Amino acid sequence: MATRADTKKGAPVRRPPSARKEDTQELTQSSSLVKRMRKKFRLFSVRAGMDLPFFFLVLTLLVIGLVMLFSASYAYAYYYYGNSYYFIARQAGFALAGVAAMVAISYFDYHHLHKLAVPILMVTYLLLVLVLFLPERNGVKRWIVFGPVNFQPSEIAKFALILIFAHLISINFKRMGTFRYGVLPYLLILGSIAVLVILEKHVSATLILVMLAGVMLFIGGIQLRWFGIAFSALGAAVAYIVLFSAKFGYANDRIAGWLDPFGTTVDTWQTRQSLMSIGSGGLLGLGLGQSRQKYLYLPEPQNDFIFAIVCEELGFIGALLVIILFAMLVWRGITVSLKAKDKFGMLLGIGLTVQVGLQVILNIAVVTNTIPNTGISLPFFSAGGTSLMILLAEMGVVLSISRTSMIEKT
Repeated sequence: MATRADTKKGAPVRRPPSARKEDTQELTQSSSLVKRMRKKFRLFSVRAGMDLPFFFLVLTLLVIGLVMLFSASYAYAYYYYGNSYYFIARQAGFALAGVAAMVAISYFDYHHLHKLAVPILMVTYLLLVLVLFLPERNGVKRWIVFGPVNFQPSEIAKFALILIFAHLISINFKRMGTFRYGVLPYLLILGSIAVLVILEKHVSATLILVMLAGVMLFIGGIQLRWFGIAFSALGAAVAYIVLFSAKFGYANDRIAGWLDPFGTTVDTWQTRQSLMSIGSGGLLGLGLGQSRQKYLYLPEPQNDFIFAIVCEELGFIGALLVIILFAMLVWRGITVSLKAKDKFGMLLGIGLTVQVGLQVILNIAVVTNTIPNTGISLPFFSAGGTSLMILLAEMGVVLSISRTSMIEKT
């Protein structure tokens, strides 16, 4: 009970112990709330800063790609659409949106993708099944169209495969030597996705998926004997599809055209025009915008065969510089990923970076007739706004990994 002296002006008022205890509890609860709020907002954070060399390599390739896309496409766009800027206007808009998404995703803490790996895989399965019930375009079922936007579920399947593999391998890293944890789940996931993509008649995407899976399992520590078994089974499956499946008879024609590109047994017009474009470029090229093959000789030069126009206009030197830029991007991406602070970040970053490298290698191999003709786009160059946005978003994930990677920030 307070005395009269205690109630005088300026004298401290003593509070009962129960009141002080309530104050302490309120402070504790308030502190806990602040911590939870900080953790919530840590979903997006600057951390140590993104890797600028990787960022500027992406922007450099994107700018060169846009320039070459306009140069390769304006004649085709004017003839078929009455607007020379048809492709470049769309691609530039998607590029701006993609760069904004890339920067935003770079602030996103990639560790949260652990929780999204399975949901993204389920959505991918849904899209891969859905596309099989949609109308064909050019004899294949690869695209889902929503008004002005169309995309290929196989593009999302690549990211989903990389993400789920990184998720599972990082969890079971010490048990990757066993069949149950190191082989079976990945075989089921890859097999189911590959079957759905094959049904779309998208052999090139299936090839990339299989190669990505192999790279990630090799890094994950799978026993090498399983690769020998996998290669044997894959070779037998490909031989059966090519030789005995009438549904994929078009593959036989492409192999025949690959072996004899200037023959008359099958239609090899696109390959022939591509080789002529490359040969016309010589050492220094005809000059930017001076390609002759893009004037309706090379079919759809803005898509998978845009590298042929690069060779024709920029020559061997220009094409080599583009290849060097891609090599630097892949090298930097792998370097950033290898120095990530956790296995999930390492596997995720390497998978996304290797995907770009594989597509570049396979695209150039097709354009130069090193492998049979199949639909593989050139990253940052080929027309396709949605695929460009997906690619830039994936590069944003690599930049997010770089924010916690133990590399010197420049």
